[in-house]
Amino acid sequence: MEQEVTQQNIPQHIAIIMDGNGRWAQARGKKRIMGHKAGMERAREMAEVCGDLGVKYLTLFAFSSENWNRPKEEVSFLMELFATSLKNESKKLNKNNVKLTVIGDKDGFDAKLRKAIDKAEALTQDNDGLYLQIAANYGGRWDMVQAAKRLADKGEAITEESIQSSLVTENGPEPDLLIRTGGEQRISNFLLWQAAYSELYFSDALWPDFDGGALKAAIDNYNQRQRRFGKTGEQIATVSH
Repeated sequence: MEQEVTQQNIPQHIAIIMDGNGRWAQARGKKRIMGHKAGMERAREMAEVCGDLGVKYLTLFAFSSENWNRPKEEVSFLMELFATSLKNESKKLNKNNVKLTVIGDKDGFDAKLRKAIDKAEALTQDNDGLYLQIAANYGGRWDMVQAAKRLADKGEAITEESIQSSLVTENGPEPDLLIRTGGEQRISNFLLWQAAYSELYFSDALWPDFDGGALKAAIDNYNQRQRRFGKTGEQIATVSH
């Protein structure tokens, strides 16, 4: 059944762990890399749906710092797919007023991919619609370590505020809703600091099967929860009234 989502209950920031591409392909007798190709199509749709719904930030976990341990053929395909997608999609993103940022250790990529990232980011940098963050060669522990190093290099005090502003997400809003597809129930080193108070939603759907209707169902589930941030339910109810 189609979910109805009103503008008043849209999460400001949705983060998604896009899991299940390889298993989706294998279940259809195809190579795992074909699942990643289907997953890229789904990522495009997710950005469009979020833009239509009025979501301001969408962060997609595309490639973790641990994914380098996968078979070389698969990693090579993912890097080529990433570069090609950046080239093919950046103009469309720009036309749709989407600002694209890649977060992660970009030094781990080859020169060709870094150039594609820089070009896509530069093209869309002035847009003020959906803020699309692609987490690639990203790990939450790495993010906190690099933030601490940045502060140490500048001789700044280490506080919650200074760490927050030194993360690769900088001062953007923390995820209201963190979704993981593919049936696993863990966050796998994704946005560890930023997701401290995110609402978690786990879907059994493999990523290529997680469509706009599934996203709206996740948002509907999110809106049935009470976000307390350490307070009591009674305190939250008093403030809301």
